[in-house]
Amino acid sequence: MNPSNNSPLSIWQRVWRSAVREPFTGDRRSRLRLVMNNLVLHLHPSQVPARTLRFTYSFGLGGLAGLLVVILAATGMLLETAYTPSPDKAYTSILALSTRIWFGQFIRNLHHWSGNLMIIVVALHLLRVFFTGAFRAPREFNWLVGIALLLLTVMANFTGYLLPWDQLAYWAITVGSSIIVYVPFIGNGLSNVLLGGPEIGAATLLNFYALHISIIPMAMLALMSLHFWRVRKDGGLSLPRGVDEPPVSKDENVLTVADLVRPEAVWAMVALATLVVWAALVNAPLEALANPDASPNPAKAAWYFMGIQELLLHFHPLVGAIIIPTLGLLGLGALPYMDSDMNSVGIYFRSRRGRWLALFSAATGVLLTALYIVLDEYVIDFAGWFYGLPALVSNGILPLILLILGIIGYYEFVRRAFRATKCEGVLSVFVLVLAGFIVLTLVGVFFRGAGMQLMFPWEITPTH
Repeated sequence: MNPSNNSPLSIWQRVWRSAVREPFTGDRRSRLRLVMNNLVLHLHPSQVPARTLRFTYSFGLGGLAGLLVVILAATGMLLETAYTPSPDKAYTSILALSTRIWFGQFIRNLHHWSGNLMIIVVALHLLRVFFTGAFRAPREFNWLVGIALLLLTVMANFTGYLLPWDQLAYWAITVGSSIIVYVPFIGNGLSNVLLGGPEIGAATLLNFYALHISIIPMAMLALMSLHFWRVRKDGGLSLPRGVDEPPVSKDENVLTVADLVRPEAVWAMVALATLVVWAALVNAPLEALANPDASPNPAKAAWYFMGIQELLLHFHPLVGAIIIPTLGLLGLGALPYMDSDMNSVGIYFRSRRGRWLALFSAATGVLLTALYIVLDEYVIDFAGWFYGLPALVSNGILPLILLILGIIGYYEFVRRAFRATKCEGVLSVFVLVLAGFIVLTLVGVFFRGAGMQLMFPWEITPTH
């Protein structure tokens, strides 16, 4: 019966009522129950602390990553209907998107740029969590889940990189997958399993396709569910506060509908509109059909692996491709357990001194890395200086020991020279290494020409 006039419900009203049992009236009780009874809104608690709504604290990066997942899933399913994962048809499938299928090029552009943007957004989200100290207890495990999600995001992009089967994709995957060979004991076997043989071919394309459309997305869905659940169970977002503000244990709560959902919806529409415009104006790259007999010079990995490819120019492959990245990941995972200062949670860069140290460390990391790259190009010659030693020792172990001693020395220098606390020292080392890795990536992308020689961008001649 219709409660307003006691008349029988129409068939459409009965269908609607079967799906939405409680009508939304807009009052406080209705808003609370809407969050609790809605599958999507139930990702949020029914009320949130007012402070956590500050845009400049989270920048909506977690929500933006979720939006990109939805866009990638939707555009990916559409692309599947027009794509054939075989070397003789993959490239023509991509060409057909721009010539025979309505909005095919636009959908591919949207998928391509969303995938690249997602790597940046997930990395920035992880950095935001670290810089605000939001990875500390009780959120340590969720920090580890976040790292796993970042790795899966990179793997999703890497496996999708090959699918167009053009020169850019083929040789980028060739360079990227060659890193796996350097894994001790199992490198060759692991490479054969991933590539489906000793070199890239039809089996590789099929393997990457299966990983890209099913295995990795399912793993990401499972970890994202765990991540969201842990955010709720760990008390939601940490409370932001000013650099001189004392710790805040409680804050005024506001309703999720509409104090949180409304700005989220506006931010999502702005982000979606920006992506749509970008995808309409800028095409995803597509070069000539893959040719295994014609390697470009230089052959570069995907941009997110260029930092590691640059390391290969300065260290023995086992050290540059395996040991240093592994130590970096282990260090990243250990951060919540090394830095347990709860007094700075919610403050960007820990303290007023921490902010200056972050700037100082970023500048130091940029200068030292750039200086080392230039010196290693023209002056440093560990293999020649220690002639007779195995290359792994002279060009791998020795530089690695110097690198580790340099990082430890920088930590001690910051602690003593600036009287930094332990968490400020950890922050300084983190920023130092991060700045160095960014410089390595930028140099690899923009300053490496033929033969991977160091040169200015305007001196590099495209060879694809």
